[in-house]
Amino acid sequence: MTKSSPSKVFRCAIYTRVSTDAGLDQEFNSLDAQREAGEAYIKSQAHEGWQLLPALYDDGGFSGGSLERPALQQLLTDVKAGGVDIIVVYKVDRLTRSLADFAKLVELFDANQASFVSVTQAFNTTNSMGRLTLNVLLSFAQFEREVTAERIRDKFKASKKNGLWMGGTVPLGYRVADRKLLAMEDEVVTVRGIFTRYLALGSIIQLMGELRQQGVTTRVRHLSDGRTVGGIPFTAGPLLYLLKNRTYVGEINHRGQIYAGEHQAILDRSLFDEVQAKLAANLVARHPAGSSETLLLGRIVDDRGNIMTPTHSQKGNRRYYYYISRAFIEGRRDEIGSISRVAASDIEPKVLAALRQVVQSIEAPASTGQDDRSLVERALERVTIRNDGIRMELKQEFSYSSQRIVEIPWKRKPKRPRREILFAVNDASEGRPIRAKARKSLVKAIALGRTWLQELIAGKLADIEAIAAREGRSQRSVQMTLSLAFLAPDIVEAAIMGTLPRGLGVTRLFDMPPAWTAQRQTLSH
Repeated sequence: MTKSSPSKVFRCAIYTRVSTDAGLDQEFNSLDAQREAGEAYIKSQAHEGWQLLPALYDDGGFSGGSLERPALQQLLTDVKAGGVDIIVVYKVDRLTRSLADFAKLVELFDANQASFVSVTQAFNTTNSMGRLTLNVLLSFAQFEREVTAERIRDKFKASKKNGLWMGGTVPLGYRVADRKLLAMEDEVVTVRGIFTRYLALGSIIQLMGELRQQGVTTRVRHLSDGRTVGGIPFTAGPLLYLLKNRTYVGEINHRGQIYAGEHQAILDRSLFDEVQAKLAANLVARHPAGSSETLLLGRIVDDRGNIMTPTHSQKGNRRYYYYISRAFIEGRRDEIGSISRVAASDIEPKVLAALRQVVQSIEAPASTGQDDRSLVERALERVTIRNDGIRMELKQEFSYSSQRIVEIPWKRKPKRPRREILFAVNDASEGRPIRAKARKSLVKAIALGRTWLQELIAGKLADIEAIAAREGRSQRSVQMTLSLAFLAPDIVEAAIMGTLPRGLGVTRLFDMPPAWTAQRQTLSH
C-alpha cells in the first residue's frame, strides 16, 4: 500500500550564518555543516510536504547583532514576495541575536504566512508556547552577546592603558611588526614636514594645496578583499586627523583618555603642542560662539557638483557669510565650477523669494508666516550656482505644475567697478574719491621722485645706483619712483586734491608713458 502525497507543499529555505570569515576557504566549513543539517531535517519532514528550495542564503562573516546582511535581506525579500513558507536555521541565534530584531522578524513572517524552525531546538512559532521558548532563548543569546562585548571592551581598555597597539589604521610614519608600531624613517620625514609647514602657513587649505603640488599623498593600504585604498591627495578631514594624532608623541588615545604608549615618538613635544595651539586658535577664529546663519548648508553645489561649504569673515563687529566650493578648499583647482566662492547675502534672498512664491502658490496662504529655515527644510532639495544663474530644485511634494526645476536670474557682482575718470572731478556722482591713506602714499611718492630728480639734475648724486645705495633700495624701486616725477600736472593736482578715483595708487602710476596725452589715455582704459 502506497502512502498518499500530502495535500500541500511547503517551500523551505535554509539560512546559514557565521560571525567571522575565518575558515570559510576550507572545503567543508561551518556554513556547509549548517546547511547539511538543515537539508537532513527537511528530508525528514518530506511526508508533511516540505520541499527544499535551491536558492542559497549564506552570510559568511556577518554579526547576528544586525539585520543588515545581504543573504538575510534577500531571504526577507523572497518571503515578502510569497516564495518561502518555512525558514530553517541550525540555531535561532544564526537568524538573529537581538530580541528586538527577532520581534520584527516574527511580525514579518506572520504577515506573510511564513514560519521558521530551528534544527537543534524544538519549537514552533505558530503557537504561543513556541514563541515563549524563543523569547527565552533569544534573551540569553542577547545577554551572551552583550557580556562578550563588555569583556572585549574591558580588555581593549586595559591593553591601551598599558600602551599596547590594539590595531586599526596604522598612522603615516609607522608600520606594524609583531603587533607593535615601528617608525618608518622615510615617512617620518614627511610627517615632520607636514607639522612644520602647518605651523608656518597656519592654514589647512594652503597646506593641502602645497602637499598636492609636492605630490604628497595618503598611505596606500591593501585590504583583505584585494582592494587598494589610499594613495590620493590629502583632503581636510584626513589632514586634520593627522595633525591631531597623539600617536606621534608616543601616546595612546582611548575614549578621551590619554595613556603613555610603548611605541617610539617621532615628533618633538614642543612642535606638536604648538600645532595644537594653532589648530585651536584657528577653530575659535573660524567658529566663534553662535551657529552659522547660512540657510543653504548641505543643499548648495557649484555647477560641477561640488558641495559648497559655509564660512565667514569678520570686519569689526559685523560678520560676512560665504559659500566656498569644497574643490577649492581641498586644492582641486581643475575640478572647481564656474563659481568657487559666493556671498550668502547675494544669493539667499533670491532663493528664498523664489521658494516662497512657489510654495505659496501651492499652500497659500498657510505658508506665508513660515520662517526661512523651516521653509528651506520642507521644500528645497538642491541649489546649483552658476556664473549666469541659479538653478533651484524642489522636493517632489512641492513641484510646481509638475516642474521641480526653477531657474533664477542672477549674475555675479564684479569684484571691482571699472574706473574711467583719472583726474580731478568736482561731481561726486562721477566716482568715489581716492582713500586718504592711498592719497597720502601717492603724494609722498611723487614728492620723493621729484626730489631725487632735482638732485640728479643739480649733480648732487651721480646716478640711480648712488640713490639706491643711499636709500637702501633696489635700482628698480628708485626708477619706478623717479617715473612719478614726469606725471602730467593735472594728474598730480588730482592726487594732491584727493579727487582721483578710488582704486588708483602708486603702483598704477609707475612707468607711465612720457607724453602727458598718452598718460591720460593709458589711465582712461
